[in-house]
Parts: sequence; structure tokens; C-alpha cells
Amino acid sequence: MSFSSLINEEPSRIFAVTEEETEIIILPREKIKEWIKKYRSLNSLFFRLYDLRYIDLLDMLRTALFENLDKRLIDYLKEKRAISGNDIVKITHREIANDLGTAREVVSRIIKKLEHDGKVQQLSNSIKLTLGNYSH
Repeated sequence: MSFSSLINEEPSRIFAVTEEETEIIILPREKIKEWIKKYRSLNSLFFRLYDLRYIDLLDMLRTALFENLDKRLIDYLKEKRAISGNDIVKITHREIANDLGTAREVVSRIIKKLEHDGKVQQLSNSIKLTLGNYSH
């Protein structure tokens, strides 16, 4: 999206939030168009990244349409655990709801059910996954 916005000379419509310390590279806007023409590998990189994001979008749509929210929530927490390397995921119900595209009340209800089933444990502003390889 950043490349696309840059090429079309439009403001970016996205923002990113990192979950751990991150280093970024900032490329000069005025050089990108020149480099894409001059260096075919940069042009190829742009289209490969665009293709990957499109596949991610299609996968997200499939998940949202065809998987139940309980499974999506467990998969989401497992992904967060994999990123942090910790069974305790520091996150609020509202943040989860925003990421999953649902209401906070729905997330709270499902987490309460998962906690009752022994799959998670609610802590202060965090959730502990209590089953290693839970599959729905």
C-alpha cells in the first residue's frame, strides 16, 4: 500500500503498529519511481509484495466468512503467543474485537466461555492460553 500510494502520489490510507522493537527503512519518495524503472528487481519486489497482501486479504475474507468466531479468536491468540513467545498475551478485549472485526461484548462472551472450558485464563489486561495445541 505504501508503494502504491507513492506511485499514485496519494497519501497512504494505512498505518502500521509493531508488536516488538522494529527497525524500518525509509526510502526517498522522489527516487522510488526512478528506481522502479531502473531496477527491475525492485519493480518485481513491489508486485510480489502486492500479490502477498492480496492473498492475505482473500484469506482474511475466507476466515471471516466461513470460520466461527471461537476458532478465529483461539487462532488469533495463538498467533499473538507465537509472536511474543509467551503464553500470556497482553491485550484487551476491545483490541481483540477491533482486530477481529466484531464487538467487544462478543469477544468478552467468547473468552468467558473459553475460560469456563479451561482453554484460556483471564488476567489483568491479558489472557493466558492454557492449552498448548488447542484445535477447534
